[in-house]
Amino acid sequence: MSTPTPTLAELRETLRTIEGDGHRRRPVLPFGIGTLDTRLGDGGLRLDALHEVAGEGAGWGDDAAATLFIAGVAARAWGPVLWVVRTRDLFAPGLYQAGLEPSRVLYAEARDDMEVLALMEEGLRHRGLGAVIGEVRRVAMASTRRLQLAAEGGRTVALLLKRPGREGGDPLAVPSAAVTRWRVSSAPSLPVPWDGLGPARWRLQCVRQRGGDPFELHVEAPDETGRLALPAALVDRPAASDRAPLRAAG
Repeated sequence: MSTPTPTLAELRETLRTIEGDGHRRRPVLPFGIGTLDTRLGDGGLRLDALHEVAGEGAGWGDDAAATLFIAGVAARAWGPVLWVVRTRDLFAPGLYQAGLEPSRVLYAEARDDMEVLALMEEGLRHRGLGAVIGEVRRVAMASTRRLQLAAEGGRTVALLLKRPGREGGDPLAVPSAAVTRWRVSSAPSLPVPWDGLGPARWRLQCVRQRGGDPFELHVEAPDETGRLALPAALVDRPAASDRAPLRAAG
């Protein structure tokens, strides 16, 4: 009796569940927002991968938004976080408001971008960290490939915050081996029926992703658990109800 020929859908499922390196399906950290996760080829951020983030403009507002986006991702990762900086300008209470508790963060100060990348690679190969974050201005394709290779096979997400150099320009214009590349910018808050401002809003752009298309979405900044939300005007229910329960990343 002949063996049935597998359908195209069955072959695709096999390829999705068995990666080329022999591992089972790669661990993913979902955002918990359907309209965001369904646009990502992996259903979220791959934990064994490099992801790049930059502010859309050179101002402090977009830079802060990009930093808090990264902090929210790291807050939902599973373990200690290594954050490699060039200058001591991180505001710990702000990171805490995005869900990243100070007790989880190990800070390292680097002299230059090359040392940032070296410390990130060492942290990724350690396999005992939930996230490794680095802040750079210039990084070559070969260096991002090394970070991606160091992350593969583990559960430590690599997050590279790219800041514009002195000459300006788009930090994401240089080719990269990152699995996803994001651009974050501040957006006006929605009107609220009381004096003051509504929740902080961002324009979130996935400018490149492996296995998927670029897209953009307006979201609310992360809450105290690191979770983003859709603005209330974009859903048929209050914004608070759109914050999905925290899901295991493993």
